[in-house]
Amino acid sequence: CPPIASTSCSPAASATSASRRRWCAPACPTPATCTTSIAASTAWSPAGNTSNAKLARLYFDNDTEYEVIAFAVDRQYINDSKFENLPLVAFENIRETYPPTEFFAFVAVGYSKMNSVRESLYIRTKEMGYRLPNYISAKCSYLTEEPMGDNNFILEDNTIQPYVKIGNNNVLWSGNQISHDVQIGDHCFITSQVVISGFTKVNNNCFLGPNSTFRDNIVIASHTLIGAGVVIMKGTEIGDVYLPQRPVKSEKKSREITI
Repeated sequence: CPPIASTSCSPAASATSASRRRWCAPACPTPATCTTSIAASTAWSPAGNTSNAKLARLYFDNDTEYEVIAFAVDRQYINDSKFENLPLVAFENIRETYPPTEFFAFVAVGYSKMNSVRESLYIRTKEMGYRLPNYISAKCSYLTEEPMGDNNFILEDNTIQPYVKIGNNNVLWSGNQISHDVQIGDHCFITSQVVISGFTKVNNNCFLGPNSTFRDNIVIASHTLIGAGVVIMKGTEIGDVYLPQRPVKSEKKSREITI
């Protein structure tokens, strides 16, 4: 699945800038930077789910000074000339039409195979010479001044406190609390309503499910999978899986219970 070229804006960058960036993205695109050039992004998954690409386009078009101009996927997955009314091109030939010297790419892919699909596309896109931008929602409380990597996708209502460090190619869906001095590595997917307490370190390729909670000053090892609603009170080991207890179904019906 081909990645796309784009650029990522700093937290201060917004759609109010005088000029909009244009960028072209493959079905599996990546980052962009704040410079006047063209790039686009799309996301592809083995199941053919393109929701991440559609969302990335909406956020970049409406909340940054960039404009998505194309999508890209590996040639074998192309079944049409357009996607979302924009050109859909073969990732293998993306540099011919959208050279990395003029365009940026953004890899908009989900968490398949513990984020390894997105990681692979990110690496391929970087090796082709594209700059990969970050997207940080204007509705995110972004308070850290620590350097950030590239190709990060940070949606609305996240609170990212001072001294937080974020690596490359991470997705922070909406509504998370990332407390002071937290470190997030590369290729992680943090879903929604996740609370990570201060000084905790999340290593590469982790998946943190909705409403999961992490105490302070612990280390989450790489490739850890945390299910919805799980509370983590100590560090994990590589590849650990933590699942919540299943809810208990009462023998009574709702009409028999007074609330």
